[in-house]
Amino acid sequence: MKHLIVYAHSNAESLNHAILETVVNALKEKGDEVVVRDLYALDFQPVLKPEDTAAMRAGQTPADIKVEQEYITQSDMITFISPIWWTGLPAILKGYVDRVFAYGFAYTSGPEGIHKLLTGKKGFIVNTHGTPNEIYDKIGMTAGLKITSDTGIFDFVGIESVGHLLLGSIGYLDEDGYKGLLKQVQDTVKSVL
Repeated sequence: MKHLIVYAHSNAESLNHAILETVVNALKEKGDEVVVRDLYALDFQPVLKPEDTAAMRAGQTPADIKVEQEYITQSDMITFISPIWWTGLPAILKGYVDRVFAYGFAYTSGPEGIHKLLTGKKGFIVNTHGTPNEIYDKIGMTAGLKITSDTGIFDFVGIESVGHLLLGSIGYLDEDGYKGLLKQVQDTVKSVL
């Protein structure tokens, strides 16, 4: 299976980076192909500009967008790994979605509604956040985050969500707590992906 991991964290010492390494290693142990697109390392430009839209409408997709769309086209599974900042995706990852999951590539529309152009692919998400999971569950944030990403992004373009790990209390756990989270990620990758 061909996996595309879209990774968005600015700190190479972060838990998110340890999660990235855990996911990559678990997938490679299974014999799967893995491509990582580290958006910060790539200095990915997240702002969808009017000239981007005009170029795509003219059939001349900007080179940086085209590269990312090719990775998506070649993948069977797309995984997003990022923190939750201000109850949403980091701007660089949201901008990736804005620019790369473009009209005409990821979806089109007509009188009958939306045509999902990435049908047949699967998606998985791992997010971290500082708030304890119990609080996010209680206030509806967990459900909200799943709806905006699993449904609002993946399902909208035809990608079947196979899981979404929301890992809370980051910054407040002891060493065993972090090891437990990484084990949860590893076990999920081995059983779900």
